[in-house]
Amino acid sequence: MVWYKNVYLGDNAKKEKSTIVARTEGRRFQFDVYLITLPSNPDNLLEMFSANELIQPHFKKREAHKDIYIVGIAKGYDEALEVMGAVLTDTYNNTGGFDVAGYLGIGRKK
Repeated sequence: MVWYKNVYLGDNAKKEKSTIVARTEGRRFQFDVYLITLPSNPDNLLEMFSANELIQPHFKKREAHKDIYIVGIAKGYDEALEVMGAVLTDTYNNTGGFDVAGYLGIGRKK
């Protein structure tokens, strides 16, 4: 799992950023925390999932999560949608397109 250096944060997530990052890295239960990531499916612009999915046995294998690139953190589903909107709006406003990885300077395909 890789974190974008200027990770987008929802207003509620800002207050708990360090705790959320530590609990996510440790794969510990978190109430209502969502991670916004670059997509594993090239047809998607971004993906969002509950941080608790990392607790699942599938993610205990290092290979299962090495390609997860986290670009946003939110507390609550609605805030997650807002954070995704902010990433996409910034990308479009600055590039005229939706190549999020390119806009963020991440050397990876969409």
